[in-house]
This record gives sequence, structure tokens and C-alpha cells, in this order.
Amino acid sequence: MKFIQGKPRNQWEMYCLDAHVDADNEVRLIDLFVDSLNLSELGFKVEFEENGRPAYHPGALLRLFIYGYLNRIRSSRQLEKECKRNLELMWLMRELQPDHNTIANFRKNNTNAIKQVFRATVQLAKHFDLIGGKLIAGESTKLRAQNSKKNNFNPKKIELHLNRIDEKLEQYTFELAKEDGDATSSIEAQEKIKKYQVQRNKYEQLQQELKESGDTQISTSDPDSRQMITRNHITEVAYNIQTSVDAKHNLPIDFKVTNENDYKAMGGMVRRAKTILGSSDFTALYDKGYHTGTEFDYAHKQGVEVLVAFPEVASHAPDHAFDVEHFEYSKESDEYTCPAGKKLTTNGNWYNKASGNTINRVKHYKTTACLSCPLFSRCTVNKKGRLIERSEHMDLIEANKARLQETPDLY
Repeated sequence: MKFIQGKPRNQWEMYCLDAHVDADNEVRLIDLFVDSLNLSELGFKVEFEENGRPAYHPGALLRLFIYGYLNRIRSSRQLEKECKRNLELMWLMRELQPDHNTIANFRKNNTNAIKQVFRATVQLAKHFDLIGGKLIAGESTKLRAQNSKKNNFNPKKIELHLNRIDEKLEQYTFELAKEDGDATSSIEAQEKIKKYQVQRNKYEQLQQELKESGDTQISTSDPDSRQMITRNHITEVAYNIQTSVDAKHNLPIDFKVTNENDYKAMGGMVRRAKTILGSSDFTALYDKGYHTGTEFDYAHKQGVEVLVAFPEVASHAPDHAFDVEHFEYSKESDEYTCPAGKKLTTNGNWYNKASGNTINRVKHYKTTACLSCPLFSRCTVNKKGRLIERSEHMDLIEANKARLQETPDLY
């Protein structure tokens, strides 16, 4: 039986790299794309002193980075290896073979410039009419950091550690006094005291760093990471990547790595999308995690229409028919009418109300008719009567709710 035979391994041949790369291979697109970029404007260093061994051109290393990204090769050592055996990369890199340190340093030293390259891909997609620019959606993904929960601290956690250490110090100081004259016990107690004093100094230093920075958390292994809720009330020390995607071909147009939850992210996402698309004439969709009054105000000032899922009511009246949504508000008279037909009025004063790390201004609405109302027990458990708080951003929140009801299919 005959088989297909390979070529002799010791046979010499003339060959051309270009002949081994198909005309529609992605590496040709990468090559053309990088050639089209003004690397110095994007932030890459292209001028080097004529001193010592010549450096690799940033364009060559950028080609390698993009190829690795498209082919899910993240390791700098793996990219180094691929440059020596991968025909596509040999063609793309013109047979250059940078080592893993050079590749890793290029990525580390050009973080902001590489972000601008991503923006350039979005502009290229716009040029070929692949970005609709009329409907976008924003969402987040939380990725665990290289920082365990035990190496993440907040003021309460630090205070707890300090209190425990103080208890231990008091215990061993008492034992030291009690065992006076017993050399072995004294040495052991002194070593324990020294150990806990070192730990106390460590936590006091963390406490001082938190006070000076004004942050609510500090992570010791991965300093920029923060503990946040990931799913079903489970917390992890993580990063939160915010992404905006255009609806026409589901292409991402923007991303940002943050260490905050979603409730303060929408305004910045809308502003960046407006800059990227060059227009405010688009609608942006978000889930209920982004439902924050100050962010509605920010988006409104940007002139962008948003559709944000309405969160569930935080608290209900004893009878759900008396929930605040069933109270009618009159903007002209600035008063509410309850289901029983009574008017709830305000003294016009604004009050600060904390919500997480955000301070909102609210007005209070109430009526003296509550105490004599036969429906009192169905409406509230407050002995002084029903109190309604109206946020300064409630007009924008209600407008968003109306848009959701008008366009449920779009959302």
C-alpha cells in the first residue's frame, strides 16, 4: 500500500516567507493596521538615543501584541516561543525574535498607548460603517484580583485586629508578671509580646494609610483592587471592567478597568461613548445596578437618553396598594396625593441622605391627616404617620421609568 511521502529533511530549498501566508490571512490585516497608525501620537516612544544595541521598533512589538491578543496567547514567554516556530509570526515580525522580558516590558510601559490603539480600532470600524452609533448597551464584568480577602482591610477590620492584639498583649503581660522568676516562661511570654507588637505596628500603619488616602479599603498584594459584591451577595477582592457595546454588529466601543461597583459608573460610560461616537444622538441601555440619581443627572447633562432597569422597591407598605408608586405627585403644587385622597405637602427644605458613598438631597412630604385616617394601619407602621422622601433627581428617574414602559421590547 502506497502512502504520501514527506520531503527529505536534509534537502536544501529556496523559499519565500510571503508564499507561506495566504492573501486573506489576518496577519496581513494586522500589518496594514499598525502601518496606518501614528505611533508617536498614540503615546509610543519612537525616538531612541544612538547608544548601545538598537531597540525593537514599537510597531513590531505592537504587531506581536495584537497577534497574541487575537489568538489568545497572553504569556510573554509563549509569544517568544511562537516567534521562533510560527510561520505567521515569522512573516509578521520579519523573523525578529524578541525575548520575553522585552515583550513583557513593552506591555507594561505602554498601557495607555495600547488603550489608544483600541480606540483606533473603533474608529476603523466606524470608517467601514460597522458602528451604528444609535443604540449601545453597558455592562460590567468582575474579575478576581491577585489579592486574598485576608489581605484586604477596611477601618472596621483593622480595628477588630487591633482589639484582638491588645487582648493578647494584656494576656501575655499578665503572664509575664505572674511567672516572675521562671526564666523559661518569661522568655516565651516576651517573644509572644514582641510578635504581637510587630503585628500591632503593621495594622497601625495600615490604619494611618487609610486615613491619609481617604479610601475605605486597602489591599496589600494587589493595591488597586477592592472587595466588592460579585454575585448573590458573595464578595471577592476584584476589579470591575465596564464595557460599552454597539448594537449594530455587537462590537465593543469602550472599556475601562475600575475598582468600584456599578452604581457610579454610568455617567462616565455615557461621556466616553459620546466622545467616541462623536454625537449624543444615541440611546444607552443598562441594568438596575446602574440605577443612581446622580448618574441620571450626569447622563442628562450629556444630552444622552438612557434606559436603566428599575430596581425592586426596597421596602413595602403593610398593604402593597399603598406603596409610594401609588401616590400621585403634582409638579405644579409640589405635593403628593395618597390613595385615600389626602394631600402630603413639604416644608420646602432639602435634607442630605447618605446612600452608600453618595449623598443625595431629598424633600420630605407628610400630612396630619394620617393620624385620623381609617387606612392608617394598611399604609404605614410609622406612629407619626406616612413620610415620603423625594430625591432631587426624581424627575429624571420617573422619566426613565416612563421610557422603559413605552419601549419594553427595546430594553
